[in-house]
Amino acid sequence: MAKFLGIASYTPEGVQGLLKDGGSKRRDVIAKAVEALGGTLEAYYFAFGDADAYVTVDMPDNVSAAAVSLAVNATGAASAKMVVLMTPEEVDAAVKKVVEYTAPGQ
Repeated sequence: MAKFLGIASYTPEGVQGLLKDGGSKRRDVIAKAVEALGGTLEAYYFAFGDADAYVTVDMPDNVSAAAVSLAVNATGAASAKMVVLMTPEEVDAAVKKVVEYTAPGQ
């Protein structure tokens, strides 16, 4: 399973829905959507600042994570994105790979 960080900002309409239904319902709706695609919700937090919600999920693949993000964005009640998260061991493996690359203009 791959781990993702979902970051969402509510539109005014989304905030109205949040005020009506509460935070627990949002968490439960996301959990159900993620689980239906074979994933699991690890954490769901509301926050102050640039984004309104931060969610960590384990998903079977990038396609499933993209599907959740697209579904959330399609409602128009929130703007969401998914960020791929990597373990330190995955980065260890990445830095050991040899990549031939030339910067532009060199």
